[in-house]
Amino acid sequence: MEQKGMATLDYARSLNIVLVEPEIPGNTGSIGRLCVGLDITLTLIEPLGFSLEDKYMRRAGLDYWPHLKWRTLPDLEALWGLAGPEARFFYFTTKTDRPYGEVQYRPGDFLVFGKETKGLPESLLRRFPERVFTIPMYGKTRSLNLAMSVGIVAYEAVRQVSDGFSKTPWPMSPPDA
Repeated sequence: MEQKGMATLDYARSLNIVLVEPEIPGNTGSIGRLCVGLDITLTLIEPLGFSLEDKYMRRAGLDYWPHLKWRTLPDLEALWGLAGPEARFFYFTTKTDRPYGEVQYRPGDFLVFGKETKGLPESLLRRFPERVFTIPMYGKTRSLNLAMSVGIVAYEAVRQVSDGFSKTPWPMSPPDA
């Protein structure tokens, strides 16, 4: 399973989840499973805090991982280059007060999340302040689990592009793809 993922991804066709330096294999496995269920892509930005062979990631992703459209890349610059100048990137953090629901999502968007222990680098957040959003929380916790956060934002984005889940948001991949 230790590979770089699919050689060619059509990033413009669906939504795209990006995990920058993920550390916990179970979160990545769960997020991969979510991506299969929504037919969206997953890009992992290195370094990873685990091997893609990790048993916890494989357990969380179950038998869905072979159906996942994914790749690993060495850094965000490589992804920005592949995505092209028209691509829209949104960065999610606890370090802002702008709620994720303010975004008008569309197919081709990149939803970027940071590592579990530190989130996204402050320099990245300062570079794109108009593209930085958060999941509001009112209780006594500093953050949500990464897989939960990705699920919340991904489902809001899919809800928007599917007219409230009333239509398929993009041409779905064949079942055995």
